[in-house]
Amino acid sequence: MRRFLPWLLVWALALASCAKLGLGQRPKPAATPHGFGDSGIPPQLRAKASEAGTPVTPGGNAPKSATPLHFTPEEDIVFTDPDHPDAKLPELTTLLAAPKRGPWEMSETLAKQRAAREGKPLLIWFTDSARSPMCKALAQELLNTPDFEQWASDKLIRLRIDAQQQVTDADLSLDDKGTQLVEIKDYIARLKKQYKALGYPSLFMLNPNGEVIGRYRGYKRGDAAFLWGQLKHCEIVSASASQSWRAGLMKNGYREWQDRKQHKVFAKLTRYSNGSLTLIEPDGTRSRTHENLLSDPDRAWITEQKKLRNL
Repeated sequence: MRRFLPWLLVWALALASCAKLGLGQRPKPAATPHGFGDSGIPPQLRAKASEAGTPVTPGGNAPKSATPLHFTPEEDIVFTDPDHPDAKLPELTTLLAAPKRGPWEMSETLAKQRAAREGKPLLIWFTDSARSPMCKALAQELLNTPDFEQWASDKLIRLRIDAQQQVTDADLSLDDKGTQLVEIKDYIARLKKQYKALGYPSLFMLNPNGEVIGRYRGYKRGDAAFLWGQLKHCEIVSASASQSWRAGLMKNGYREWQDRKQHKVFAKLTRYSNGSLTLIEPDGTRSRTHENLLSDPDRAWITEQKKLRNL
């Protein structure tokens, strides 16, 4: 036994030396920021390494088939009647007063238009309401709750893409219903491919300009508070990005207009004649209105512009 004691002593000293030098130890991972910035999200709601979702940062997240909106140059506008480009333009008041289907839009086009007009982020929810237990859990625990509804109504535009969406027009014939059902299925398949929605449920948050800034796939029961914290942070990041986007467009002549019923639209004045205005939105939507139908600040702005041009 005594002859082994010296070797044991040498081995112990060697281990102690390695420990001091840091040999054989894995380096401690560098601390990573929680990613929620100044949003005020509590620590228990901050991102976990095992959670699905992309970093919430503006820039570089837009799918190739969903190009962010910038501004529409005059040469890119396609007129139905080149000789009379304003002949069939919709009235702005009618356009903005279109009835809403409910808290969740069903059309991507209308949802994106609303997001751009109102300067709010767009939340897209891919769901299978009839066959997915986790989709039902997400709806029950978060997306259909009164608290979320109150917050989302003020902060977001929402679009629901349901794999089980049915034809709702009872007056259609069986053939027309069948045709419309095929169109709905094709529409859903196209959007799933466009946003790379690989499963249900999937949530995507877009800036008002169409840029994807957050992806959240799947759901676990009991994670409603954590997911809501992520969405709240996403909305805060989007609000900042939206201000920069709008500021860039305002340099090209865009501004926010408001009618007498307090409907708002972010658009550029392209034509003025005897009180009649033609406006174009960032996505190319054109409409016409009369200055008498606009708010007092808008009418004052028009008067100022006329003075500057000696009109």
